[in-house]
Amino acid sequence: MKQKVLFICTHNSARSQMAEGYLNAKYSDRYEGFSAGTEVTRVHPLAIRAMEEIGIDISHHRSKVLIEFFDLDIDLVVTVCDSANAACPMFPGAKQMVHVSFPDPSSATGSEEEQMKIFRQVRDEIITWIDLNLKK
Repeated sequence: MKQKVLFICTHNSARSQMAEGYLNAKYSDRYEGFSAGTEVTRVHPLAIRAMEEIGIDISHHRSKVLIEFFDLDIDLVVTVCDSANAACPMFPGAKQMVHVSFPDPSSATGSEEEQMKIFRQVRDEIITWIDLNLKK
């Protein structure tokens, strides 16, 4: 039976979306990944582009709010930003909670290419964390 992993960040627009997409693409034999936010916004176009660069399509993802997952039996909740961790220090029914703070690529400034550099760095940090912690 697959373990259910929920990645949470404030807006569910970049970090949690990239984590969900990567986990489902790389480890779908063991995990079912989800993502949500404390607020609903949109999936950031540069997050979609950063994932496309590594062959993962998250263009069909949508921003989701936490309450959508309250009835789902979640094995692991991973908060990926400090404000989500502060807003959601516990999750109903979660068997385990972990906090890992990744920088917010949505706050990057500069040219689109300068912003993409930040999105790529954060994407790669998320991938490294997942590969080191969830590959079991």
